[in-house]
Amino acid sequence: MIENADKQYIKEAEIFKALSHPTRILILYSIKEKQLTVTELAKKAGIDISTMSKHLDLLKRYKIIVGEKIKNTVYYKINIPCVFNFLNCAKEITSCSINCDEGQCLNIKYLIK
Repeated sequence: MIENADKQYIKEAEIFKALSHPTRILILYSIKEKQLTVTELAKKAGIDISTMSKHLDLLKRYKIIVGEKIKNTVYYKINIPCVFNFLNCAKEITSCSINCDEGQCLNIKYLIK
């Protein structure tokens, strides 16, 4: 039983690794409302297309995003919208000052239980 739990924890940790770069977070917010191409995303991030492709490949590997080919162009879109639940939670955690008590933070009380 512990071995199965360990495998699940490893899978969950891999998702955190996939989200652990600011450029990948930028990608998610950029394609939250509309599909974009690798070129558009690279321009938005200020990086070259090959570097952007590597970021996109990692997000695709964990099925967080998908690419949809239309004619000769691939458009990227969110595949798992609940990823924004976590990102919103991360915003709440990072917006809470280190010196605040649990009552001062917005909805952080549910995280402390």
